[in-house]
Amino acid sequence: MRAGAAEAGSLSSPLWGVALAVPLGGLILLLAAPGADFEWEHPPSHFWLVLGTAAISTALAYATSGIAVRRADARLFLISLSFLAAAGFLGLHALATPGTLLDGPNQGFTVATPVGLLIAALFAGWSALPLPRPRAEAVMRRARALRAGLLLVMAAWAGLSLGSVPPLDDTTPVERASGVLVVLAVLAVLPYALAAWRYGLAALRTQSVMLAVVAGAFTLLAEAMIAVAVSRSWHVSWWEWHVLMLIAFGAIAYSARREEGEERFSDLYLDQTAAGKREVSVMFADLEGFTTFSEGRDPREVSEMLNTYLRVAIPPIVREHGGEIDRLIGDAIMATWGTRGDQPDHASRAVMAALAVQHETSRIATEHPGWPRFRAAVNTGEALVGVLGAESGRSYTVIGDTVNLAARLEGQAPAGRVVIGAATLRAAPGTRVQALEAMQVKGRGAPVEAYLVEDPVSSSAPA
Repeated sequence: MRAGAAEAGSLSSPLWGVALAVPLGGLILLLAAPGADFEWEHPPSHFWLVLGTAAISTALAYATSGIAVRRADARLFLISLSFLAAAGFLGLHALATPGTLLDGPNQGFTVATPVGLLIAALFAGWSALPLPRPRAEAVMRRARALRAGLLLVMAAWAGLSLGSVPPLDDTTPVERASGVLVVLAVLAVLPYALAAWRYGLAALRTQSVMLAVVAGAFTLLAEAMIAVAVSRSWHVSWWEWHVLMLIAFGAIAYSARREEGEERFSDLYLDQTAAGKREVSVMFADLEGFTTFSEGRDPREVSEMLNTYLRVAIPPIVREHGGEIDRLIGDAIMATWGTRGDQPDHASRAVMAALAVQHETSRIATEHPGWPRFRAAVNTGEALVGVLGAESGRSYTVIGDTVNLAARLEGQAPAGRVVIGAATLRAAPGTRVQALEAMQVKGRGAPVEAYLVEDPVSSSAPA
């Protein structure tokens, strides 16, 4: 359970449904009592309201897209495209504010909001559909193309609107309940309703506040589309759908901000992302003789040594070879390859990275006589990849026997050298190695095969 007891309990309360129904009920009352649906025309307020909503949606698109790509999660990526579509077309709609940036009305910019919400609804509905691993991997393989295509559509719509290309050259305002608006509303409400229903059920099952907020946001966006179709320009009912969009995106942004840490959107991950088994390669490296080196030395000197190794040298090398830093623990580092399932050569990458780490750290150690050197080991095999911990303590990591054995092998490695397990050797053919005597490692009943990687540079380091 990711939320506190009080918050979690509120997810199943009927008050949640009532709160989401209030805007729609208010819209019905306004339409039934036209006198209450009074007119208030204030272009500056409209401009900043729409632009602010677009800015929030843009921030959400940026945040979710970055995490989705790092985790290779198709659901979160599709949600990020939903945010991006809404943000782009909302920005165009802001330009339609009379007297703000354009001298006169522009039909294309005026109807940009319902068009954008429709595209956003399609991505939202798609994200709520079952996404088994093959389908999810297909989405992520086409992630760049999907995002580029969406940006191209937005740019094309802006160009056609500015060029007053028919039918966007009509200066007559689109009337309430017109055929175009009704069709757009119906087409958008259906996928929004599907997404709200699926995420709502998941929220009730898991008691996740983030899932509940996303479900509520999609519900509000569906209601906003209904208001778009039936409201009168510059009347209260018309302002309502603008405010509904602000609340929808603002609620998600607020909830994400309350969830500290990089995994704030982890409740939206697919099951195979949140807790899936994959074949990975794990590298452990730590300093031999670090305790002895630290004794009697100025802490600033120890800190300089650690920062040079663990911040300046090693992480860039790991990233250069396509790996991810899983954790830094004192003088030790753990890095992983293959956690996204898109690196068939993850074992070779890990071995090359370990050798490169030894090259660079040996060079640094040569420049600083007396600095300790690293031991390193790589192991390959199946591991559980996913989110561990709760609330701000959540982290995306790998666990299992593969990880444990990598740590044990690292403890057996000579300083300045790289040891690999038998599975890594099989997965990285062509690696030149020297067989070591079978190792008896903690937690294993039978001896473990291990190999010392042969490398001209690293092998020159003192053993």
